[in-house]
Amino acid sequence: MAEVEDESRKTSEEFTDESEEEDSEEEPKLKYERLANGVTEILQKDAASCMTVHDKFLALGTHFGKVFLLDVQGNVTQKFEISSVKINQISLDESGEHVGICSEDGKVQVFGLYTREGFHENFDCPIKVVALHPQFTRSNYKQFVTGGTKLLLYERNWLNRWKTSVLHEGEGVITNIHWRANLIAWANNVGVKIYDISTKQRITNVLRDNVSLRPDMYPCSLCWKDNTTLIVGWGTSIKICAVKERNPTEMRDLPSRYVEIVSAFETEFFISGLAPLADQLVTLFFVKENSDQMEEEFRARPRLDIIQPLPESCEEISSDALTVRNFQDNECRDYRLEHSEGESLFYIISPKDIVVAKERDQDDHIDWLLEKKKYEEALMAAEISFKNIKRHEVQKIGMAYINHLVEKGDYDSAARKCQKVLGKNMDLWENEVYRFKTIGQLKAISQYLPRGDLRLRPAIYEMILHEFLKTDYEGFATLIREWPGELYNNMAIVQAVIDHLKKDPTNRTLLTTLAELYTYDQRYDRALEIYLRLRHKDVYQLIHKHNLFSSIEDKIVLLMDFDKEKAVDMLLDNEDKISTDRVVEELGDRPELLHVYLHKLFKRDHHKGQKYHERQIGLYAEYDRPNLLPFLRDSTHCPLEKALEICQQRNFVEETVFLLSRMGNCRRALQMIMEELGDVDKAIEFAKEQDDAELWEDLISYSIDKPPFITGLLNNIGTHVDPILLIHRIKEGMEIPNLRDSLVKILQDYNLQILLREGCKKILVADSLSLLQKMHRTQMRGVRVDDMAKPFSVVVFHCRHMFHKECLPSPGTIHGVQFCNICSAKRRGPGSGILEMKK
Repeated sequence: MAEVEDESRKTSEEFTDESEEEDSEEEPKLKYERLANGVTEILQKDAASCMTVHDKFLALGTHFGKVFLLDVQGNVTQKFEISSVKINQISLDESGEHVGICSEDGKVQVFGLYTREGFHENFDCPIKVVALHPQFTRSNYKQFVTGGTKLLLYERNWLNRWKTSVLHEGEGVITNIHWRANLIAWANNVGVKIYDISTKQRITNVLRDNVSLRPDMYPCSLCWKDNTTLIVGWGTSIKICAVKERNPTEMRDLPSRYVEIVSAFETEFFISGLAPLADQLVTLFFVKENSDQMEEEFRARPRLDIIQPLPESCEEISSDALTVRNFQDNECRDYRLEHSEGESLFYIISPKDIVVAKERDQDDHIDWLLEKKKYEEALMAAEISFKNIKRHEVQKIGMAYINHLVEKGDYDSAARKCQKVLGKNMDLWENEVYRFKTIGQLKAISQYLPRGDLRLRPAIYEMILHEFLKTDYEGFATLIREWPGELYNNMAIVQAVIDHLKKDPTNRTLLTTLAELYTYDQRYDRALEIYLRLRHKDVYQLIHKHNLFSSIEDKIVLLMDFDKEKAVDMLLDNEDKISTDRVVEELGDRPELLHVYLHKLFKRDHHKGQKYHERQIGLYAEYDRPNLLPFLRDSTHCPLEKALEICQQRNFVEETVFLLSRMGNCRRALQMIMEELGDVDKAIEFAKEQDDAELWEDLISYSIDKPPFITGLLNNIGTHVDPILLIHRIKEGMEIPNLRDSLVKILQDYNLQILLREGCKKILVADSLSLLQKMHRTQMRGVRVDDMAKPFSVVVFHCRHMFHKECLPSPGTIHGVQFCNICSAKRRGPGSGILEMKK
């Protein structure tokens, strides 16, 4: 079959052998598709060397040392520059969060795709394979193995260091490793081994057949069918190995598990890859055939077979010869077969091409029946499965199916089938729309109309919208939200909605839909007006999304009426677009709203709105007195005289007292506390804060004829003013509430002060004595020094008196006799006082 190199996708028939399919009435088991998009570009410049499949993505390695992460369509999502030579193997854990990579130049990298943890090592020999523990993402299973000339196990310990141990060596290069659960299977030049990581035991050695074949040219293929079944393919030989538990009575020194070969058979061609499919096997074969003219062999297209294993043979279920790019140049080792267990997808990897094989579903079955012109069977299958029918040659059958559904009254299913049956045939689409209109079922077909690159005439969509406007406002609104505005004449639909609003001007559904139409038409001002009128929650999103701040400068009051808190936050967050001056100007006639805005502005920054602080005094006084005093305390820009005037006019005593004290008129402030508030405790507290003797005198004078005030003073004045001064001024015979208790408290306070003073005195004396003794001990302590000028020692005391050690008095010497002092200053010549002192 001729090969088309520049096609990004091929049908299943183009991949398989036409000569075998022409006369076959047997339906194929698999369908094929070329992995294209980013893969096409990669393989034009580079060549695939390996690929690993995960349910979430694909990982492709190349001969030029790059690793690409791909989605299932072949689009590149990430690229890694690993090496300058071939990537030999990519391994992923089950979560798809960690990747292991090895290359021909001996580089091994293991790292997290979403974390920074990693392992990097360069070996002095090529590393052919790497395999991560399936549960590598879990901290208890940070293990992986590499295969070169040795099988090395890497384990990360609790210190986050990697410990290395040799599991096997001495039997040539290790060419393949597959890790499943606790079992590691690997192949070298001699055969296949399995290692149980949980018991640290090697449990089998399956020897290699076909020993005449070079293991590097015809490598071993391994795959796990499940946690205990390993499938081995080598050369033309396939063996299915079951790992079983050994009877405890038979163990002795043997491993706890053993391997039983449950099936072994030969194949016609050389095995390039294996994958399980339920109880069957998918096998990728490398094929050599003899030329008809010459006896020499040539490389044929690879085959993908599905076989049913038997104990000593196999049964062929299906066989497809695949036309992959450059198959004539490929060797057995150039092919790989990878599979995705979740979806039964099989990837045939070759250096210049990647083909995806997938099990055929019911839709594919119907397509095959149509291709074979089995129309009755195709229609029956379609009616049973309610699947779409392939267009092209069998469009009449598809139309017959739609007609059948319409006749049954299953209008939704009939409309859904139109998507696949009608395809790009605009005439058929329009005919079906008019037919559905005739039978009153435009609603059924409306949701399936083409709305992407393929589109009908605008009049068709407008007809359906007008129909919905007549009968179903909610359905109309749904279509407007779901249909792209390019499908119809927006102005015509806007006018139609306006006409309907004349009959029902308060209909929220129509008004909201009209706002959406205006938004699509970029008439944001009108959309904004409607949203504000409806108090619609999307109004703020509309403003932010389309940067409509210039359009709301004259609508600030409406926004504030809708939601003051949200409006103020938006205005303050966008001061660069709507200035504070503009907001204040707009809210000038609504002082209650202006106060909310300026209050939040002040809370954010005490200085930004400083020129409005004078105005804010009146706003706080009018609308928010509890916050007036905190504002006066925190603001450094409000005029005190104006604030005092406003507070005095409104008889705000606490605020007036604060302003008077801040302006220095403390006596007047104290007078107001006593006269207006009559609160002796507050007056005393105020006097304490000011700490002014004259204020205490004023307070005493004012309180002297008020027994309750005298009681308050007696209870609190003791630590600031001598209470005797107050007591002497109390008139005889005046009844003072709780006088006895107050006097007792004064005496207790006085006694406490006396005790504190005596305690402090004792502590001071004790500290002084302790320090004196310490100083005395320090000064008594001698310091040894050397007299460099003479061959004897000098002793220097802390008091700076110096003596030759030999001149010091010995025990029993008479006190008071003058000794040494460096043998008397009279005998010292110039410079003799210079001593080098060493501690």
